[in-house]
Amino acid sequence: MSVTAAGVSVAYGGRHVLQGVDLRLETGEQCALLGRSGSGKTTLLLVLAGLLRPGGGSVHHGLDARQVVYVPQAPSLIPELTAAQNATLGLRLRGIAPEEAQQRGQDALTLLGLDQQAGEALSAQLSGGMQQRAALARALAIEPRLLLADEPTGALDQHTGDLVMDALQAQCRRTGSTLVVATHDDQVAARFEHRIVLDALEPSTLVLDQSGIR
Repeated sequence: MSVTAAGVSVAYGGRHVLQGVDLRLETGEQCALLGRSGSGKTTLLLVLAGLLRPGGGSVHHGLDARQVVYVPQAPSLIPELTAAQNATLGLRLRGIAPEEAQQRGQDALTLLGLDQQAGEALSAQLSGGMQQRAALARALAIEPRLLLADEPTGALDQHTGDLVMDALQAQCRRTGSTLVVATHDDQVAARFEHRIVLDALEPSTLVLDQSGIR
């Protein structure tokens, strides 16, 4: 399975946010999209996820929608459910047995530094950073073939951000998942062998660093 974008262009109100973007990632490869706010990082993630149709170009990965998970920057939890219940929700919707879903959800929460007490709390009672980690746990529990995460460390301190990135990258290596992370943080981007730099001042220009994107 490869993720391929060819000539992808997106415009909002006549303003090109992305123009002629090309990339290819093979199964299990990990890539960072680096850029300032407004540079098109989120837009490119949405296109790769199949949630936004580009004005030009195409995206191919041959995956079923259930094998692709997009985690937005703003936590998307159900506030009436606990963190643990949210972490298992994607699995339950995919027909995974309750016992297995509970175990996989708890394992993902633990991997991201959320203990049982945090898991038993209602999502609305958690801090923004904890909510973000619970949303990431829900994604990791699913073990998607393609995981797209938008600013996964944006609401976290340095130590917790490092823990989250360690968990994301290790879990995706273990499962053979392809990982694409959007970030404005140079230190986060430096963790990736493959990086794409998007220029907020010239949004139609895609700048590739020398990390081997094909």
